[in-house]
Amino acid sequence: MAGFFRYTVVLDACVLYPAPLRDLLLSLASAGMFAARWTETIQDEWKGNLLSNRPELKELIPRTAELMNKAIEDCLIQGYERLIDSLVLPDPDDRHVLAAAIAGHADAIVTFNLKDFPVDAVEIHGIEVLHPDDFMVAQYTLDQIKVLSAVKAMRQRLRRPAHTAQQFIAIMESQGLAQFSQLLRSAEELI
Repeated sequence: MAGFFRYTVVLDACVLYPAPLRDLLLSLASAGMFAARWTETIQDEWKGNLLSNRPELKELIPRTAELMNKAIEDCLIQGYERLIDSLVLPDPDDRHVLAAAIAGHADAIVTFNLKDFPVDAVEIHGIEVLHPDDFMVAQYTLDQIKVLSAVKAMRQRLRRPAHTAQQFIAIMESQGLAQFSQLLRSAEELI
């Protein structure tokens, strides 16, 4: 929707697939750090990949997607499909993500697949492409207290099993967030 006053990002399927990273990103979005958006197609992609790799989660995956849609206001982008065919990317299967970012008035796409969104193909639309680690470092730099509060609340929600701050940081590092994990280590007593 036009008029977002917060930085708006489209979360690619690859950052929604791993539960710890998904929870972290949505926790910060819920805390008001940024507006998180996606499409049903993006959700279908991460859900399909997760179901393929973890069929035992068949009953939980649809509920997770439903809770995501309820938790994040105005998260679903619609009306982007008409743009797909006009876009050129190295992998045509990624055009729907860029189309969603354009239609959703996003400032950025957060993805691990930086090479799939070359700068020259996305910057003409006023969109940047960010690795989730770089994105999290930027969020931390903008408001350390808000990020640390959201991280602490997220860690405290984890009950099966509960995690110490050090264990939590190790999980974030395993998610590809090396720089962000270093920042968390320097503030470990606050999370």
